[in-house]
Amino acid sequence: MAETTAHLALPFIMASQAQKHVTHNEALRMLDGIVQLSVLDRDLTAPPGSPAEGDRYIPASGATGAWAGWDGSIAYWIDGAWMRILPAPGWLAWVADEAQAFVWTGSAWIPVANAMGFIAQAASVDVARGANNATTGMAVVVQTLSGLSGAAKDSTIVIPDRSIVLGVSSRVVTAITGATSYGCGIVGEPTKFGGSLGIAAGSSNKGVIGPTAFYADTPIRLTANGGSFTGGSVRIAIHYLTIGLPS
Repeated sequence: MAETTAHLALPFIMASQAQKHVTHNEALRMLDGIVQLSVLDRDLTAPPGSPAEGDRYIPASGATGAWAGWDGSIAYWIDGAWMRILPAPGWLAWVADEAQAFVWTGSAWIPVANAMGFIAQAASVDVARGANNATTGMAVVVQTLSGLSGAAKDSTIVIPDRSIVLGVSSRVVTAITGATSYGCGIVGEPTKFGGSLGIAAGSSNKGVIGPTAFYADTPIRLTANGGSFTGGSVRIAIHYLTIGLPS
């Protein structure tokens, strides 16, 4: 008969074994470290100086000290010492400092969202991944342009080089003064994403265009019509596709 369970390697209490409580308690300790697995961090290579009882980590590549050789394992602080737990393919772990679940493939911990093909909600996400990590992604960046003044106002956020733009949306946050309307575009094309746009607070526009490739970082320009800007603020969002190179 085997002395440990097949999957979690929990020790069995054997026939005629002395001090059976030791084996039983060891199994409980291991279960407590494995079940509903949540680790604090997966980026440390050295053990923290003052761990609390029950703290768990995933040592990063190149781990040192008490974690040497434990890369990708579970480091579990229990009874004043580090205990190593070896994960099996398919194990899930919540990584607290990233607020994200990861799965062990047998060679690496990868986000569950990637493993399952989920699309996360974030400012920039990959929606397709091919061989050697080539990706196609979607992204949106947002900026509020405040204190409008003069004939035009350029954003500090940009349409990234080698991206494909779907549109630029805009919303007047604070009523625009001075101008009778405004255009949203880029240098040389002041109304590319909308012209004669409303100046009242709450006025909005979805500046959709045919997908257009850009070959240089390009700011968005708001251009005043019927007079210069003397005040107001407009929130803009750039909506675009991204291309990720293969490794």
